[in-house]
Amino acid sequence: MRSMTNALISIEDVRKSFGAAAALRGVSFEVCESELTVIIGPSGCGKSTLLRCLNGLELFDSGRVRIGEFTLERHNEAPTHELNNRLRRLRESVGMVFQGFNLFPHLTVLENAVLAPVNVKKIPRAEAERNARELLAKVGLSERLDYYPAQLSGGQQQRAAIARALAMSPRVMLYDEPTSALDPGLVDEVLSIMRKLDDEGMTQIVVTHEMRFARDVADKIVVLDDGELIEHDSPDVIFRAPRHNRTRDFLRSFL
Repeated sequence: MRSMTNALISIEDVRKSFGAAAALRGVSFEVCESELTVIIGPSGCGKSTLLRCLNGLELFDSGRVRIGEFTLERHNEAPTHELNNRLRRLRESVGMVFQGFNLFPHLTVLENAVLAPVNVKKIPRAEAERNARELLAKVGLSERLDYYPAQLSGGQQQRAAIARALAMSPRVMLYDEPTSALDPGLVDEVLSIMRKLDDEGMTQIVVTHEMRFARDVADKIVVLDDGELIEHDSPDVIFRAPRHNRTRDFLRSFL
C-alpha cells in the first residue's frame, strides 16, 4: 500500500439522475497520485455512470470533480463554450478504456495509436509514431502494428486500446469493465498490463467484477450500491472485514 499524498482526484457529492431514476446519490471520495482504485458493486449500481462523469462523457447534475488542475462543477447549468473547452482539455489528460475496445476498424493498430496525438495534441507524426511503437511494444503488440482490429483477438484489441489511450500521455487512466467482453483465457493478459502500469506509478481507476484482481492489486476499493458509496477502504478491510451488510452480500456471490 502506498503512502498517502495529496489527492490527484477529488470527487465531491456527485449526483446524477436519468429522468426520475437516480444513478448517483452524492458520491464522494479521493484518489491519490499513483494509486490504483477499483470500483465494485452490483450491476446497475452506478459504477459506469460515475466513471463517465469523471471525463465528461456524462455531465453530472450537481457536485464537483477535480482531476489535477481541471475542475468540473455542475448545478444544473446549461453547457457553455467554456465548459466544453474544459471538458476537451480534461479528456486530453484522462485516458478511457471501454469494455467494447472502440478501436477504429479501418485503421491499423499503429494508426489507431497515432491518430489522436497527431490530430488533437498536434504532435509531429514521426514523434507520435515513435511513441506509439514503444507503447505497443509495452503491451506486447510490436508484431501486430500493421494488423487491423478484426485480425486481433479480443485480448489483443483491448491491449491496443490501452496503448491508444496511453499515447495521449494521460495523468489518469479509467477502465470501464475492460475484461468483461473477453474469453476467460484472455483476461489475465489485459490485467497484467494494468499491473505493469501500476508498478510504473500510473494513477488508475478500474470498474470491474474481477475480484481477484481487486483484492491483489488495488490500493483502495470503492463499493457502490444503488448509486451510493457505501464504503471504501483497503482491500484487506473490504474483503476480510467489510463494515456494511450490502458489501458482504455482494462479495458473497463472488468469494
